Amino acid sequence: MLALIQRGAPQEPVSKDEGAGNCFDCLRPNHMLTFKALAMLGRACVLFASFCLIAVGAFAQESPAANSKPMGIGLEDVTYPYPVQYLDLTIEGQLLRMAYMDVAPTAAPNGKAVVLLHGKSFSGDYWAETIKLLAGKGYRVVVPDQLGFGKSAKPDIRYNFDLLARNTKALLDRLGIGKAAIVGHSFGGMLAVYFARDYPDVTQVLVLENPIGLEDYRSAIPPQPLEMLFKTEMAQTPETYRAFMKVFFAGWPPFAQKTVDQFSRVLLSPEYPRYAMASALTYEMMFEEPIRHEYRFLKMPVLLIIGQEDRSVFFRRYASPEAIKPLGNWPVLGRAAAQDLSDGKLVEIEGAGHIPHIEKPEAFQAALSEFLSARY
Repeated sequence: MLALIQRGAPQEPVSKDEGAGNCFDCLRPNHMLTFKALAMLGRACVLFASFCLIAVGAFAQESPAANSKPMGIGLEDVTYPYPVQYLDLTIEGQLLRMAYMDVAPTAAPNGKAVVLLHGKSFSGDYWAETIKLLAGKGYRVVVPDQLGFGKSAKPDIRYNFDLLARNTKALLDRLGIGKAAIVGHSFGGMLAVYFARDYPDVTQVLVLENPIGLEDYRSAIPPQPLEMLFKTEMAQTPETYRAFMKVFFAGWPPFAQKTVDQFSRVLLSPEYPRYAMASALTYEMMFEEPIRHEYRFLKMPVLLIIGQEDRSVFFRRYASPEAIKPLGNWPVLGRAAAQDLSDGKLVEIEGAGHIPHIEKPEAFQAALSEFLSARY
């Protein structure tokens, strides 16, 4: 990736053995780029052109957040509710760090662990009240920021859910945790299902809170090239982000405004293009890796929690209002998904949109606590 886009990212030289066994073996390394390098160069050229066009427009008008203090894309100014540690990873030749919180029980330990997986537009810190609840009931609570999110690295890599699941498993191995309850919200719900399918022996129970993937967006929304997804992220403003975030809530809790204010500061970071690229790549992953068909294969106990006011549709901007009209009916989607679970329970939370644990924390915590006590 060009330095303008991938500013500051740690890079490792491409291995001399990369691509071994393919049709380029007969060519001398000194007279050619590897296949991967060519692919990266081609993508970089396209994205560089997109970035230049976007930058011209961005500098032509003053940002509404011009008086805000910039914040780095690692959320350096955000204080998490518990100490943050890092797991070192090497992926596609890049040395990367994955942030996480490992919270010890604050009551008598019950010997059990719970893993909390965040949503697409969020990071692990928004689980603060849930962590407090679980630790107070004797659970060890592990809360990672996935690569591309929060305080973790924002690399330009080929994201896929199996990779993120593997990184999460590596973290649990590092912490000596062999079995856990896996709780995922939104995008984290998609990841939780992949984790449960990849590591069923680790996943004792599964909790899915308004998980993305209850419907396949490809039925109504055309696929978008990466440069379009990147262009959309680069064109974000505080106003567009507020409109985007408003869809997730039945009301407008203080957390929602805090999230918009935080993002407005990240927009001012000179490294924002790298943040935007990571966001575009994870959107691409979400669109290309539907998960709904996997529900019938989940054999562990599953709790499905659905905020009944949720009408969110990811990628809606890329289709006509008529095309997406059938999408986003979360109450119906939740009931249909529950029917496919061999050992499932559905809890519907009234008055909550896409994030029940923020808008209706008492109802969410009651459902979570009851399920874990009964099934884990």
